[in-house]
Amino acid sequence: MISWMQNNNKYLIVTIWVATIAFIGAGFVGWGSYQYGSKASAVGKVGEVEITQEKFDMTYQNLYSQYSEMFKGQFDEAKAKEMGLLGQAFNSLASQAQLLNLAKYYGIVVSDDELGKYITSIEGFQDKGVFSKVIYDTYLQNRRLKAKTFEEVLKDELTVKKMMNFFDSKALPFEINILASALSIADKIAYKVISPSDITIEVDEQELKTYWEMFKNNYMTARSYSLEILWTDSSTTEATQDELKEFYDKNSYNYVQTDGKQFSFEQAKGVVEQEYKIKKTKKQALKDYVAFKKGELKASETKELSVNSIELSADTWKEIAKANIGETIKPKVIGLKYATVKVLSVMDPKQKSFEQAKEAVSKSFISQKKSEILEANSKKILENIDNEQLSTTDWMSMSKFDNMSPLSKPETLQFLQKLFTSSAKNGMITVSNNVIVYKIVEQKMDKVDNNLSKTVEENVNQIKDSVFESNLFKTLNKQYPAQKFVKGI
Repeated sequence: MISWMQNNNKYLIVTIWVATIAFIGAGFVGWGSYQYGSKASAVGKVGEVEITQEKFDMTYQNLYSQYSEMFKGQFDEAKAKEMGLLGQAFNSLASQAQLLNLAKYYGIVVSDDELGKYITSIEGFQDKGVFSKVIYDTYLQNRRLKAKTFEEVLKDELTVKKMMNFFDSKALPFEINILASALSIADKIAYKVISPSDITIEVDEQELKTYWEMFKNNYMTARSYSLEILWTDSSTTEATQDELKEFYDKNSYNYVQTDGKQFSFEQAKGVVEQEYKIKKTKKQALKDYVAFKKGELKASETKELSVNSIELSADTWKEIAKANIGETIKPKVIGLKYATVKVLSVMDPKQKSFEQAKEAVSKSFISQKKSEILEANSKKILENIDNEQLSTTDWMSMSKFDNMSPLSKPETLQFLQKLFTSSAKNGMITVSNNVIVYKIVEQKMDKVDNNLSKTVEENVNQIKDSVFESNLFKTLNKQYPAQKFVKGI
């Protein structure tokens, strides 16, 4: 149930503090571009539950740490703003606040004893399997957290979990039996697979030109730019061992392995050096930018690039798209260099000539022709299916099947999924551009085994939880709308 919420962006990390153990050791990030009021103030309110500034800060920092790890350290305040991280933090807390209002309505609470047992059970606060007050206090001190605030956050999360357990909707026996029986229907199928690769098309030049004339407005050149680029290289920037170690210590949360363990300084040294040099070179890049704008520095190169060319970053292209002719864009990181770009001119898209578009036109023309022939051949085979030479499968069901050569196993499964939702005894089904012409030879009901019943039960549980929670939040959104007291979140 909790995992469903975490997989839905609308209620992103409603139960964000279930991941407390993952958060421990992640550390705080060096952000601070927004500060609204005092920590005691509220940034919003949902029903009777206030969203405090302090709790909002903690949630934002946790989210920031998660994204920083996801992007392997290539995450900063600009990226956070672009992704609406402030809004994500508020929405997650607002969704949790809706559930807390509901818990209050039903009188569901978490006692101090329950909270204490939960905290002492967290592995990150234990020494040799035993809760350590020293480790706990050190953690709070290093993260500049008050015990009261941290424990209030945990208590809210436990309250939500406790309430949601009351709503846990399990699959009923008749639901399991119905779906398991449907999955146990088995067919023997006679079939023929017709693939585009079986069809050969000879392209006539005149026919291709006629096709191009009909669709030539679809074949345009990309918008392109004439640019002057000044490169500032970070690879020559000097960095001492002490500087690198200090940089690593301040940003150690960025250097985490896939299993959650932190890389040591020596393990991460190569990446640390690159990132530190890029950061240190920024000052020089800004000096070069000013000199370039004044004409005191010449461009490293002049290039004509199609929009979104991989030679520049996505952020750089966004700035170029907004820039005026003659405007110089502030330096952006491209690999291990900074690029300062001046826009000289813009070439708008224009219609390609037949020769320029010929390759793309030919592919489209052949694809269309093959689709037409494929459909015609498939219909002809279906009309005469009793006289066709077909391959025949063994008994096949949604839970037990062999590959229908030349289809792969995933393609065979796709075919069966479509087949078992069709009422036609004979027909055509398209899978991965292949058309399977089939007829059902024989049908039976297999015995339902325990493994299938367990799988069905798990799937029914997930579906019922998903539907319940979707409808629950629709109701809560109306009953407990969120109020924001701060602009920009």
